Amino acid sequence: MQKNKITDIITNIIKIKLDNKKEKGAIFMKIKITGKELKITEAINDYVEKKMDRIDRYFEDAEAEVTLRTEKNEQIAEISVVTASGEKYRAVTEDKDMYASIDKDIDILEGQIRKTKTKKEKMMRDGSLKTMEVKNTKSEEIANEIIKTSYYDIKPMLPEDAVLKLQEKPTHNFLAFINVETGKVNVVHKLKDGKNYGLVEPEA
Repeated sequence: MQKNKITDIITNIIKIKLDNKKEKGAIFMKIKITGKELKITEAINDYVEKKMDRIDRYFEDAEAEVTLRTEKNEQIAEISVVTASGEKYRAVTEDKDMYASIDKDIDILEGQIRKTKTKKEKMMRDGSLKTMEVKNTKSEEIANEIIKTSYYDIKPMLPEDAVLKLQEKPTHNFLAFINVETGKVNVVHKLKDGKNYGLVEPEA
């Protein structure tokens, strides 16, 4: 039976060995990998497993969901991690290369985790451990963090041409480009009326 051409979802539960620095005990991270309009090859599966080891070493028990998809020419990787204590971490990156998107997600997640760890250590030093434990009974949502990074090729063109390029990308709300008339970086963006566009220019 042929796989669904629209959405190809492959789920793998991967057991990743703990880093050697962890205390004794067979603890594993469960990882669910989902491919949307993208086949999860063995190479991608192995790459995700290898990279997630960087995240696994921070926790004694955690689960992760990895969603990989293709939109136009962009390869998008989304990774969410939930720990046994209810902490949640999430990163979404799009790049021309899927492996690069995965790498950037891991960097973002590791930054979030280290920041949370530093905050906890400070609370412990300040004698606020009990308060912290009460807060951890609830899910901790990430806020005011950069969880998505997008990379674009900025090309020289006229604003009118930039609008045409943006129309070719229905999932994008803006497009950065170099205005050939001024030599400066401009941005065209969709307006709320859904019909017209705005132009952002730097001040002279």
